[in-house]
Amino acid sequence: MAAVEVEGLRKTYGDVVAVDDLSFTIAEGEVFALLGPNGAGKTTTVEILEGHRARTAGSVRVLGHDPGARSRELHERIGVVLQESGLDEDFSVRELVRLYRGMYPRRRGVDAVIAQVGLADKADARVKTLSGGQRRRLDLALGLVGDPELLFLDEPTTGFDPSARRRAWDMVEGLRALGTTVLLTTHYLDEAQHLTDRVGVLVRGRFVALGRPDQLTAGQAAAVVTFRLPAGTTAADLPALDGALDADGPDLRLSTPRPTAALHALTGWATARGLELPNLAVGRPSLEDVYLELVGAAPDGGPDADPDAERATAASGAVTGEP
Repeated sequence: MAAVEVEGLRKTYGDVVAVDDLSFTIAEGEVFALLGPNGAGKTTTVEILEGHRARTAGSVRVLGHDPGARSRELHERIGVVLQESGLDEDFSVRELVRLYRGMYPRRRGVDAVIAQVGLADKADARVKTLSGGQRRRLDLALGLVGDPELLFLDEPTTGFDPSARRRAWDMVEGLRALGTTVLLTTHYLDEAQHLTDRVGVLVRGRFVALGRPDQLTAGQAAAVVTFRLPAGTTAADLPALDGALDADGPDLRLSTPRPTAALHALTGWATARGLELPNLAVGRPSLEDVYLELVGAAPDGGPDADPDAERATAASGAVTGEP
């Protein structure tokens, strides 16, 4: 059964098209990510699904309800974690979670939720004393305390250190195990690849790709060989290699349809000279590689750009999909 059903969704602001004929479904218990550069239509789409923004055209059903009707029943069944939220600075963490808990008919334990997001040692701390990452964890707690059937996560790990990000990933995986449907937006492509069942890549208001991360990466024929040049050598010293060689920070990155031959040529060249190739590795293209190829030169203001920039999007290309 579908938790979210979208057909022909369109949103315009005067002559500007922000979302153009989107059609997709999200199955119950699925973790789905909307990806794309800022201005692509992600925030607009999510806000329509949440019932916070009116659509121009199309059909939308969320947990069997039209979110445009803004029914209390729907809002009691969903959780929303915004990219930025205004929290009362004088509440303690426990007080604020308890306050939000009272707004829902389905409720989770206050202390259990606080512990789940890693704030047990800050339960009695005032919000104004929390760091940016700790506030983000509190946002997650407030989204979870109503035991939602569908959870919207907008950039859930922005500001997290690596260990906090990993705990957040574990939390999302735990929600999936409980059957909770999750719709997230993120600028961390490794996060989307690790967590999601499917992703949809938006560019200028339309999907340019929709499917499982492994499906999108499997469509790439080339393998990727990365290595660092040995001291005292330059790229001009390398043997002839079949593929495209580019700089990737201090390393070189070779995209090649013949990785075995490329490795043989590289290692033979290095061995003959008594050299080592630091950071030598071979792998398939990542979701980030595919994403960058899909969005091309589309402008991206980064995770802190103004979501209202999506009002300035134009339209091109489309696909639709089912889970």
